[in-house]
Amino acid sequence: MSGSNSSSPAAKSGVLDQPLGLTVYSLPLPQEAAVADEQRTRTGRWKMLLVAVMCAAPVVASYLAYYVLRPAAHNSYGELIEPQRPIPSIRGTTLDGKSVALPSLEGQWLLVSVAGGACDAQCERHLYLQRQLREGLGKDKDRIDWVWLVTDDAPVRPQLKAALHDAIVLRVDPAQLAQWLAPPHGGQLANHLYMVDPMGHWMMRFPRGDDVASAAKIRKDLERLMRASAGWDQPGRPGS
Repeated sequence: MSGSNSSSPAAKSGVLDQPLGLTVYSLPLPQEAAVADEQRTRTGRWKMLLVAVMCAAPVVASYLAYYVLRPAAHNSYGELIEPQRPIPSIRGTTLDGKSVALPSLEGQWLLVSVAGGACDAQCERHLYLQRQLREGLGKDKDRIDWVWLVTDDAPVRPQLKAALHDAIVLRVDPAQLAQWLAPPHGGQLANHLYMVDPMGHWMMRFPRGDDVASAAKIRKDLERLMRASAGWDQPGRPGS
């Protein structure tokens, strides 16, 4: 019968008589696989750490420049305050009678003057100087506010109010203010300008001086502070 001697062509050609050609791969030992996984994990962690360091470097550098490598007193016109004094939990009053907590001023650099509401000639020069110094910072001016703290109940002249539309003006109790700002020994509070950082720390006091040379030295100090804090300080107060 035609089917009684049936066989596959492969059988007839003797293919089945040849051994199967198989390639054998050796499997890694469990401990070797664990070591390899650990090495990959360690390498990945180092790469992530390197990326984080590169991203954080500008911020860290600016903090170091300001808080660790701060210029010595002889390099600054302003006197560095050590230790810095945090802004106290006291309240002031706007010229229209609104109560304001002084800690709410945090989040911006503050250039502060202090005087009575009658504002004598020196007070006017300070207010003018504050405005000019801020404007002179150019693109950085929005990182700093000029502040006038009024230490009595004397009315402010209408003509002066018109020039204060960009200023923060608050009446404060002088005894409470003494918890924070202070003149040099034997000096008067109204004779100086005071610099406060965005964390609310009073950190610099400028010597008395109303001439052009003094203004130029104050401006140099302000520009140095703006550069040192550029990596972590932004214009405007958080949440505003």
